[in-house]
Amino acid sequence: MSRFSLQFLGLALLVLLLDQISKTIVFHYLFLGQSLPVLGDFFRITYILNPGGAFGTKLGGSSFYLIVSLAAIIFTLVFFWRTNPLHFLVRAGLALVLGGALGNLTDRFRFGQVVDFLDFNIPDLNFPGLNLGLVKIPGFFLERWPIFNLADSAITIGAGLIVYHILKHREPRHIPIEPERPHPEI
Repeated sequence: MSRFSLQFLGLALLVLLLDQISKTIVFHYLFLGQSLPVLGDFFRITYILNPGGAFGTKLGGSSFYLIVSLAAIIFTLVFFWRTNPLHFLVRAGLALVLGGALGNLTDRFRFGQVVDFLDFNIPDLNFPGLNLGLVKIPGFFLERWPIFNLADSAITIGAGLIVYHILKHREPRHIPIEPERPHPEI
């Protein structure tokens, strides 16, 4: 195993460790639903159990998220080993995603749900719905950001690094342009 691989697997394990330590502290020192102000109402530590996905998404049951977590881990490992070691941002992003996915998967095995506790107040977001004839997209209103954890943060930052790398190193598409042919005069 190369030095690069060990470093990035070390990053994934560090994310997993920090995530599990923070969740264990919250689990042992707060009651479910308890909220402690850190920066007034802007930032609080609020202990909840999340049966859904990152940032409170609910797309299926607990077995759905267990399967998605396992698939994400396998997918991340496969792409990690196939990625050029010189693509630092991609490999770092994959390591963050791996560590976060392992952290949330560990919670699903420990508690059947994910421990979330980072609670931020944001300016109200109001997205109106769209009516596109046959398709209606509902709007939504967001008063507080959904409560999340360090694993969710690592996954989000990791995905952002991967997207940044892709956009930065995107090869321009070359569209062949045929030279103009002179028109025969009549």
